[in-house]
Amino acid sequence: MKLVVLDGYAANPGDIAWDALRAIADCTIYDRTSVDQVVPRSLTAEAILTNKVVISADTMAQLPELRYVGVLSTGYNVVDIDEARRRGIVVTNIPAYSTASVAQMVFAHLLNITQHVAHHSAEVHRGRWISSRDFCFWDTPLTELAGKTMGIVGLGHTGMATARVALGLGMKVLAYTSKSRLQLTADIERADMDALFSRADVLSLHCPLTPDTHHLVNAERLRLMKPTAILINTGRGPLVDEQALANALSAGQIGAAAVDVLSTEPPRADNPLLRAPNCYITPHIAWATLEARQRLMDIAVANVQAYINGKPINNIAQ
Repeated sequence: MKLVVLDGYAANPGDIAWDALRAIADCTIYDRTSVDQVVPRSLTAEAILTNKVVISADTMAQLPELRYVGVLSTGYNVVDIDEARRRGIVVTNIPAYSTASVAQMVFAHLLNITQHVAHHSAEVHRGRWISSRDFCFWDTPLTELAGKTMGIVGLGHTGMATARVALGLGMKVLAYTSKSRLQLTADIERADMDALFSRADVLSLHCPLTPDTHHLVNAERLRLMKPTAILINTGRGPLVDEQALANALSAGQIGAAAVDVLSTEPPRADNPLLRAPNCYITPHIAWATLEARQRLMDIAVANVQAYINGKPINNIAQ
């Protein structure tokens, strides 16, 4: 079977072997593929693997051999699923591969904000501890998380992993979730959205991006939050109205924000969060630990093998 990987670099910049995939398919692997290169590179391929390269209805119409599209991520909005279903094309994704890594990033941001880790390290290197009159030095408030309230929007795999870490740190956990009370442990309290925003000391987003959750965080909800509250988004950029968040940070309506995702990636130079105070931004790397990417690759190979065997798994175009 001829298989083309259109944009392999993001998931595998060279630190993971492609050998397992090459063992089951005739592979051509590209680091990146522009829009105008998709069709000529895939013209005779039965299978395509893509991360962020869009596979539209028009693209499918130009690829008569295409029978399988493997998305190298959990989200699959880059593929026209309705058209794939109409054409009988199998489309698979990679579920739950980065759960632990994304939850870890939530707390990397949270601990940096509450302990000002990067700031104090930089100040030490500037010589401020050397010149301190005391055995210790700090110049910002330091915050203990035990006893604080973590609000979580969405209790899927990553939301639940985040809840477990929060509980381990002695935090109280509120959740907006479709799960019933009977599906939750006694130490997780269900809350409606307004209560979640108004009661949380830390609010972490772990819901999918849908028309209903687009700009879930908006000016109205930001006004409900405590002036000391911290917003964390490791989900999807458009969950947040970025201008509203920048305005809230500038006005001191909330204490800080940490985001690993933005509405446009890479961001435009005029993205308001780039200039907002107390806004910590990482470049969509929560998923990208070596361990998570190896897991992604393993699942991708398993998906392709299952398709070859005639018993597709993780098929989202059924």
